[in-house]
Amino acid sequence: MTEKNRTFIAINIPNDVRAAIDEFQEKLQEHRADVKWVRPESIHITLKFLGDVEATRIKEIARSINETVKEVEPFTVTVQGVGTFPNDRRPRVLWVGVKTGANILSDVAGRIDGALSGLGFEKEKRRYSAHLTLGRVRSTRGIEAVVRSMRALEFETKPFDVTEIDVMKSVLQRTGAVYSVLERIKL
Repeated sequence: MTEKNRTFIAINIPNDVRAAIDEFQEKLQEHRADVKWVRPESIHITLKFLGDVEATRIKEIARSINETVKEVEPFTVTVQGVGTFPNDRRPRVLWVGVKTGANILSDVAGRIDGALSGLGFEKEKRRYSAHLTLGRVRSTRGIEAVVRSMRALEFETKPFDVTEIDVMKSVLQRTGAVYSVLERIKL
């Protein structure tokens, strides 16, 4: 049987951005809402989720991404703003957004989506929205206070440069997913 990896394509973020997100999450956690918070070391910008992929296909995926982004220059991203999916009345996901660089991320995600559809991966049906997931809402307990607090607090990080795209492996564990880089594509 062929080994499979739960795989996604992402931009990993610098440690100072992770630290700022950690601080922000700690403020929100004071409300003791029923939210499964993403560990700061696991936070990233997802470009495309692939699901279970045969390990033998990872190099092919990386080559395809490399080919499709070879003209993309390194660019700057600023993490700023907050939000919820699908909306504040019935939030399922809490996130921080991307301001500077959002259009480039959307373009890159679209290029990758198109290239990987040529390898048999399903195209995204939803419009791409650059964000970093803070937590997933389990129930409505305390969530109103968290959303109010998110909206009241200003959130913005220093800009950082995106110089690579990573093909990531996700291993699900009781304590949360553990991620590792399978392939790195330089811009």
